[in-house]
Amino acid sequence: MRQTLNEGQLFLIQLLKDMGNEVERILQGCMQTLISLDRIQAEFWITEDQKVNDFERQVDDECVRLIATQQPVAKDLRMIISAMKISTDLERMGDLAIDIAKIVRRIEGPLLKQLIDIPLMAEKALGMMRQGLEAYASEDMDLAHDLAVLDDQVDHLYKKVVRDLLVIMTEKPEVLDQGMYLAFVGRYLERFADHATNIGENVIYISTAGRQDLNK
Repeated sequence: MRQTLNEGQLFLIQLLKDMGNEVERILQGCMQTLISLDRIQAEFWITEDQKVNDFERQVDDECVRLIATQQPVAKDLRMIISAMKISTDLERMGDLAIDIAKIVRRIEGPLLKQLIDIPLMAEKALGMMRQGLEAYASEDMDLAHDLAVLDDQVDHLYKKVVRDLLVIMTEKPEVLDQGMYLAFVGRYLERFADHATNIGENVIYISTAGRQDLNK
């Protein structure tokens, strides 16, 4: 039974890794769509959301199967429960990526400025997601705790994005709508990073059975 439980846990780790890869693919695609303002590509990425949802169902099904057939306790049970929570965070990350593609539908005309900090936010948020999943796979508490520092960096970039957009919108009222939409994108990426810290919190929960807020 122990071997079967271990195999199930390894399968969960792989499922979450694959789900993370899918979320990364979608966010990168949606960011490229934002930079190019390609509405056709935006529609394509919006339909890709279903693939992330399918992964979430697979994770949930496997967790239920392991709980029902292996009767895990203590740390093993926490690891399985955390997998379900992490898959929910990844699903929400996918939704936030898709929200960026939906913003492209609304933006008219060329971008009001070259996007620098917003793509950097996306890169850092994706790095956080990858680090959170690695922390889960290796039960690495240090990697989990470090997500709090990385989240602060994303928050700092978000504040800079909003400040810069406010200056532009004040000087050029005609771009007010686009400025607001780009601020929404920044907010989506900031929330994406918050979900990555949730993954770290679940890693800490697995090891300690306690909850710690990494997003203060």
